[in-house]
Amino acid sequence: MNNQRRKELDNIYNDLESIKYRLEDVLSEEETCLYNIPENLQASERYETAEDACEAISSAVDSIDEIFVFIEQARGR
Repeated sequence: MNNQRRKELDNIYNDLESIKYRLEDVLSEEETCLYNIPENLQASERYETAEDACEAISSAVDSIDEIFVFIEQARGR
């Protein structure tokens, strides 16, 4: 791989890293909301929606971690 493409992969990696941090912030906020839902509402649609959102965001973060591995492989690291 030439230096130009390697540099572009570095830029993509950095962009994804920023997105991952932003997702983690949103996840943290959503989890805080989820944990603050009163016990008598934990079977509610609101709770399930928040729980589903947390799971989806967590999966997105995990997927970005997987992408990091592939980018590192492509860069030869």
